[in-house]
Amino acid sequence: MHIKKLGHCCLLIKTNGVTIMTDPGNYSTLQNEATGIDLVLITHEHRDHFHLESLKKVLENNPNAKIITNSAVGKLLDTEGIAHEVVTEGGKSDGHGVLIEAYGHEHAGIYRNLYLVENTGYFIAGKLFYPGDAFTDPKRPVDILALPCIGPWMKISEAIEYAIRLKPRVAFPVHDGILKIPSLVHKAPSMILPEQGIEFIPMNEGDEREF
Repeated sequence: MHIKKLGHCCLLIKTNGVTIMTDPGNYSTLQNEATGIDLVLITHEHRDHFHLESLKKVLENNPNAKIITNSAVGKLLDTEGIAHEVVTEGGKSDGHGVLIEAYGHEHAGIYRNLYLVENTGYFIAGKLFYPGDAFTDPKRPVDILALPCIGPWMKISEAIEYAIRLKPRVAFPVHDGILKIPSLVHKAPSMILPEQGIEFIPMNEGDEREF
């Protein structure tokens, strides 16, 4: 599995001959030039994950790309006449031969019901788990974890504890596009997770790696 971090939570994942993009949001721009996309996964409706203008540009450049998302984002896409498949908690889809499985219901809490929306994490090819904005436990072995590291709904200690709970073979940071210097937040998991038998790879915007 080859993963390129386009920024924040926007990833370009290549596996089994299929290219998958996650969460084309407004904290990244590299998605606007990406081509060869087969699937687009959208976890929830917040603009740093679902930026309509960027999504339209992605579809312009990749007219055959298939969108997989949850019912809340699906309703927004319906108003724009954009085709999609809804895959929510417990559901699955055969995305051009790559299994996509859905986990979780809600965005992690910020304060009471503030910005509380439907959030769906996706397991990709039985290998990579991308939880979106939540600390969902899929209750199954995780090989690669896209680990949220910073945001108004979390702190770094929670990210570290989440990774330790899931115990992936390897983890890399996402949801860090709001940081001026991401390496300052990447430092703590880089120190602690290897002691727990988890390799942590501090990927930054534009970085890519074979997993």
